[in-house]
Amino acid sequence: MNGINRREIYKRVVLGFVFFWFCFGSLAHFLFTRAEVRIVPTYIPFHRLDVYASGVLEMVGAIGLLFRRTRSWAGFGLFLLTIAVTPANIHMAVHWRSYPEVSPWVLNARLVFQVFFLAGIWWSTGLQKYYTQFIKGNMNW
Repeated sequence: MNGINRREIYKRVVLGFVFFWFCFGSLAHFLFTRAEVRIVPTYIPFHRLDVYASGVLEMVGAIGLLFRRTRSWAGFGLFLLTIAVTPANIHMAVHWRSYPEVSPWVLNARLVFQVFFLAGIWWSTGLQKYYTQFIKGNMNW
């Protein structure tokens, strides 16, 4: 396969998916702000600011994925950002009646998808390599 093995091809496909997910997802924060604000749980303050900030972070992270030099940092940030939005996803799944436009099974499936998505971010951006180095005590980011 011209010097690229199947694993590397799969990794690039997953990385491409992660890029497009965050790139287009970030646009939703600005194009559909009202809908995005409704997702933020009531116990989290500054809903609109949170939506805009996470949209900017998603776009910056997506752009960071494009360059090998920044890919791991972008992956780390997007991994943490995905964890940070988990309360909103859980909130929607628990309070599904407040979101009649979305089927309850979709809200629950999104939580399962998020676990696989986190694994995809981790794997495609090379974070496992840095985790191993961190555990061994010789970090060279």
